[in-house]
Amino acid sequence: MLDSTRFVDKILQPDLLSALYASFPDAVLLANSEGEILHVNPQTEKLFGYSQDELLGQPVEILVPARLRSAHVVQRKNYQREPHLRTMGVGLDLYGRRKDGGEFPVDIMLSPVETREGSLVIAVVRDITARKAIENVLRHSEESLRSIIETVKDYAIFTLDVDGLVTSWNPAAMKIKGYQPGEIMGQHFSCFYPPEDIQRGKPGQGLKIAAETGRYEDEGWRVRKDGSQFWANVVITALRDRAGKLLGYFKITRDFTTRKRAEEALLLEITNVLLSNLDIGKLLVAVTASLNQVTRHDYASLTLYDANAQKLRLHPLSSPAGLELNAEDDLIPLDGTPAGLCFTSRQPVLVKQGDSRFTKHARQLLAKAGIKSGCWLPLISHGRPLGVLGVASVKDEGLARTDLNLLSQVANQIALAIDNAEAFSQISGLNERLLEEKRYLEDEIRTEYNFEGLVGKSPVLKRALKQVETVAPTDATVLILGETGTGKELIARAIHQLSERRERTFVKLNCAAIPSGLLESELFGHEKGAFTGAISQKIGRLELAHRGTLFLDEVGDIPLELQPKLLRALQEKEFERLGSTRTIPVDVRLIAATNRDLAKMVKDAQFRSDLYYRLKVFPVYLAPLRERTGDIALLIRHFVDKHARRMKRKIQTIPPETMKALVKWHWPGNVRELENFIERAVILSPGPVLRVPLSELTSAEDSEEHATGSSTLADAEREHILHALREADGVIAGPHGAAE
Repeated sequence: MLDSTRFVDKILQPDLLSALYASFPDAVLLANSEGEILHVNPQTEKLFGYSQDELLGQPVEILVPARLRSAHVVQRKNYQREPHLRTMGVGLDLYGRRKDGGEFPVDIMLSPVETREGSLVIAVVRDITARKAIENVLRHSEESLRSIIETVKDYAIFTLDVDGLVTSWNPAAMKIKGYQPGEIMGQHFSCFYPPEDIQRGKPGQGLKIAAETGRYEDEGWRVRKDGSQFWANVVITALRDRAGKLLGYFKITRDFTTRKRAEEALLLEITNVLLSNLDIGKLLVAVTASLNQVTRHDYASLTLYDANAQKLRLHPLSSPAGLELNAEDDLIPLDGTPAGLCFTSRQPVLVKQGDSRFTKHARQLLAKAGIKSGCWLPLISHGRPLGVLGVASVKDEGLARTDLNLLSQVANQIALAIDNAEAFSQISGLNERLLEEKRYLEDEIRTEYNFEGLVGKSPVLKRALKQVETVAPTDATVLILGETGTGKELIARAIHQLSERRERTFVKLNCAAIPSGLLESELFGHEKGAFTGAISQKIGRLELAHRGTLFLDEVGDIPLELQPKLLRALQEKEFERLGSTRTIPVDVRLIAATNRDLAKMVKDAQFRSDLYYRLKVFPVYLAPLRERTGDIALLIRHFVDKHARRMKRKIQTIPPETMKALVKWHWPGNVRELENFIERAVILSPGPVLRVPLSELTSAEDSEEHATGSSTLADAEREHILHALREADGVIAGPHGAAE
């Protein structure tokens, strides 16, 4: 190995030295201990403007500005006493001087070298003019930024390290949050959050989102040093170096408490207005007025879900001039439309012009309206989606973020108002139905019922009651056949009372007592204005009997033209009111009664066969009173007690001859006639003995002839044999048989 002296001698060979110096990008000088320049490279000539001949033998101070030369001489001598390697970038403020007198900033590296001629110094000089310019710019920018941050009064601006500890704090942060720099520096920023936010990890979640996405924005309540809360808008930005390493976070907080209070006051006003309008039509007007207070917009609409159509029904609130929607646009499909996507996803949908998520027709409709941006917000109440609120603009960015936040809150209030309006509508409908039922029941109470209970023990009556007991628990349609006055309504009521529908309404309609032109309205109801004289909506008997029992008395008198509609209602369990297209589902148990021969009417084309077979699911026959003579005495005593109590009479005796005459009478009006006759007798009996106006009854012989309707002996015998068979339940011979 060469020693240092031999090495220096070697490298000082002119050819090697020239080649080495010429390759350096910086100026290189070689000086002796006295500071005389012994050698320079070409970069030195370029940097300082001197030629090599002009520099050789000159003191190095020729390259130092005159104002710094005396100090430089002292520094050079100090260096010579303790020579050492001094690298660049040690922070000294050094300057060089060109031949023309110009100064420029430099950085210098010094390295001592021992030679045979003594100690030498190699100096490497680098022009840092460009770097200084950049540093000045950066320093100026930092100073400007610091000045701006320090003078901002409405923004709390501070920085956090990677762990969330506060590392800087501006005066506005002191004003807004109440902490002095010495109190908050090094503290974790979670102290600004309410306890409930800290418990659910909101501060850490905000930093995590900012680190992952670069930025996190939030609004919510924050806590000052004194414990008071304010509504803050917060933006957290992640700070990274050029390599992407996370350095910390830059956080800006604004106090929006005044705006929040104003929004709350506005929302309260809107809520009061919306909730005070329980009619859907008035509610839509109130919604329009409320939206105008909240945000500037060019188009607004409510779309409410129609369960029957399984689509959204459009209710425009405001629209651009000239925009006219066709009838088919009133129903909006759930697929391929902004409102449909919002309804099904239950999330806000932001829309821009030409959004490819939607169908061509939906895009064309938006383009026709000139809509370039919009927001569709779900209307959800108690977890149930009701519809969608749509707000749009003809501008590209027509809605601000603050508008969207406020609109979301307004949408919640609209959903609650719609839910209340729908509930009120349902309650109004139920109240209306209850009023109709009340009026109906009051009419029924005012009606004189023919009898209060089933009285009798004849076989034919027992057979009918057994049928009632069998069919009542089912929902089968029952057709009650029998003459007028045999108690068909009472049987119908007994079926209802024994069924599972006993807690619901029993609704009666006498088809023979209502003119045929009004029967349809009475049965199905009508809307206001459905026909002349329809001054208000009317609920029909079929709708009143929903989940209960409908009793159609004298069903054979229903007009032929009305029978198909009744059949459809029974088959499909739905109907429409007169003047309405809305289908109303209904759950009704039907009981029909008639004193006419429906089978013969079907043959004579006076009654539809399909309706007849629909009614005749379970026929029950009620025998006339003349076929159950054994029950007459029981009925007489029952009616005497009933009317005597009502009239406060004390009738204790019915003369035997009177009872015999009454039992022998054929009673063409059946039980109804018998009750009316006994009521008249009670009125005429002031004492304890029933006084019956027997003069009103014909002789027993006339009664028998009238009862059978016979004109010949053969007809009388035939009727007598049939009567005996009915009384014996079809048994011909043996004890209690018809022959006996």
